[in-house]
Amino acid sequence: MYFQTSGVELSPWVPPLVAFGISFFTSMGGVSGAFLLLPFQVSILGYTAPSVSATTQLYNIVAIPGGVRRYCKEGRMLWPLTWIIAAGTLPGVFLGAFARVAYLPDPENFKLFAGCVLLYTGGRLIRGLLSKTSGSANDAAGENPFQDIIKAVSPEKPGDKATAAVEVTHFNLRRLGYTFYGEQFDVSFWGIFTLSFIVGIIGGIYGIGGGAIIAPFLVAFFGLPVHTIAGATLLGTFLTSIAGVASYLAIAPFYPGISVGPDWLLGLLFGLGGMAGIYLGARCQKHVPANTLKWALAAVITFTALKYLTAFWGL
Repeated sequence: MYFQTSGVELSPWVPPLVAFGISFFTSMGGVSGAFLLLPFQVSILGYTAPSVSATTQLYNIVAIPGGVRRYCKEGRMLWPLTWIIAAGTLPGVFLGAFARVAYLPDPENFKLFAGCVLLYTGGRLIRGLLSKTSGSANDAAGENPFQDIIKAVSPEKPGDKATAAVEVTHFNLRRLGYTFYGEQFDVSFWGIFTLSFIVGIIGGIYGIGGGAIIAPFLVAFFGLPVHTIAGATLLGTFLTSIAGVASYLAIAPFYPGISVGPDWLLGLLFGLGGMAGIYLGARCQKHVPANTLKWALAAVITFTALKYLTAFWGL
């Protein structure tokens, strides 16, 4: 089958199968897998046009809703945090999409940017794995983002719905406060907004929602329990991806000589495979040793990052 927008020719069963494998693996760490799906398209399929970012965000739109529904049912969707993240990431993703088309249409320059993003994520993972104080209460800054989100999939504090639900105590343009398991949390509105804006730009350029980047910062620097932020970051990724696809579609008419809009069929096939993979991955996560999962993720991300960076410098 030939996919006209991307210029890729492959069997129709390949995209959903690949997305299933990636999302099944990464969903055990609480993320959609877009950060690995994009390198697959760039390096394996040779899909390097700016529209690859829009296609990856289309994958998020199709694959994520099931996970959001789960957090809503459990009463752990912190809606004010969701709105702050969305308010910051949405304008950021518009700027990111413009930067991708205007300044990073060259595949080599884009690979440099993607390599840096992946290297950062892999570095966070390895840092957490090598930290001697991993697992202590004071090691939030050193703990890797996937470790944190894994805990959200399998909460360590069992309890009834009323106990596990988050309760907002105050929310305004200065502070957000809420309680969870009897503990009070209070964070800066503008601090989270600024972080979300920066992550939105990165997500818009790279073609991911940014949840894998913003989640560790919320835990490490804002001191929020991952049980309460995982749903918000997941929904933020979903909303950012919608805005990202809309941005690329809006920009497309101004760049007629460049493939900017998503490859709808390819993105849909990826999304369908991702939807199934995320569902099954969440169910099987508890049977996979945590260290095995974390080291495997770190190896894949770091290897891909180094491959991009060495190719850029001609090494």
